[in-house]
Amino acid sequence: MTINHGFHATIPAQPGKGDALVALLLEAPALHHDDCLVFLVARSASNPDLVFVTEGWTSREAHGRFFESDIARTYTARFAPLVGGESTYVDAVPVGGKAPLG
Repeated sequence: MTINHGFHATIPAQPGKGDALVALLLEAPALHHDDCLVFLVARSASNPDLVFVTEGWTSREAHGRFFESDIARTYTARFAPLVGGESTYVDAVPVGGKAPLG
């Protein structure tokens, strides 16, 4: 499958909630969706409440359909209270590289 849509998000957690936000992101239902080909979670080394997500999807439409689903809406309802400010998104289509699994 080819990645045709993606983004990189910078998400500030509520103060002291970085661990909880990372844990929830690592349970994201997108991780098990066939059209989600890349889902990486990272955090700032200097600010534990600053979290990053990189996603790659087969298409913008597949991403949109997924986020209109009940499972995604239920998930984002759990996600929202942990976010402590405005998230920023940039379009980014992953094209290769390496990521440790764990």
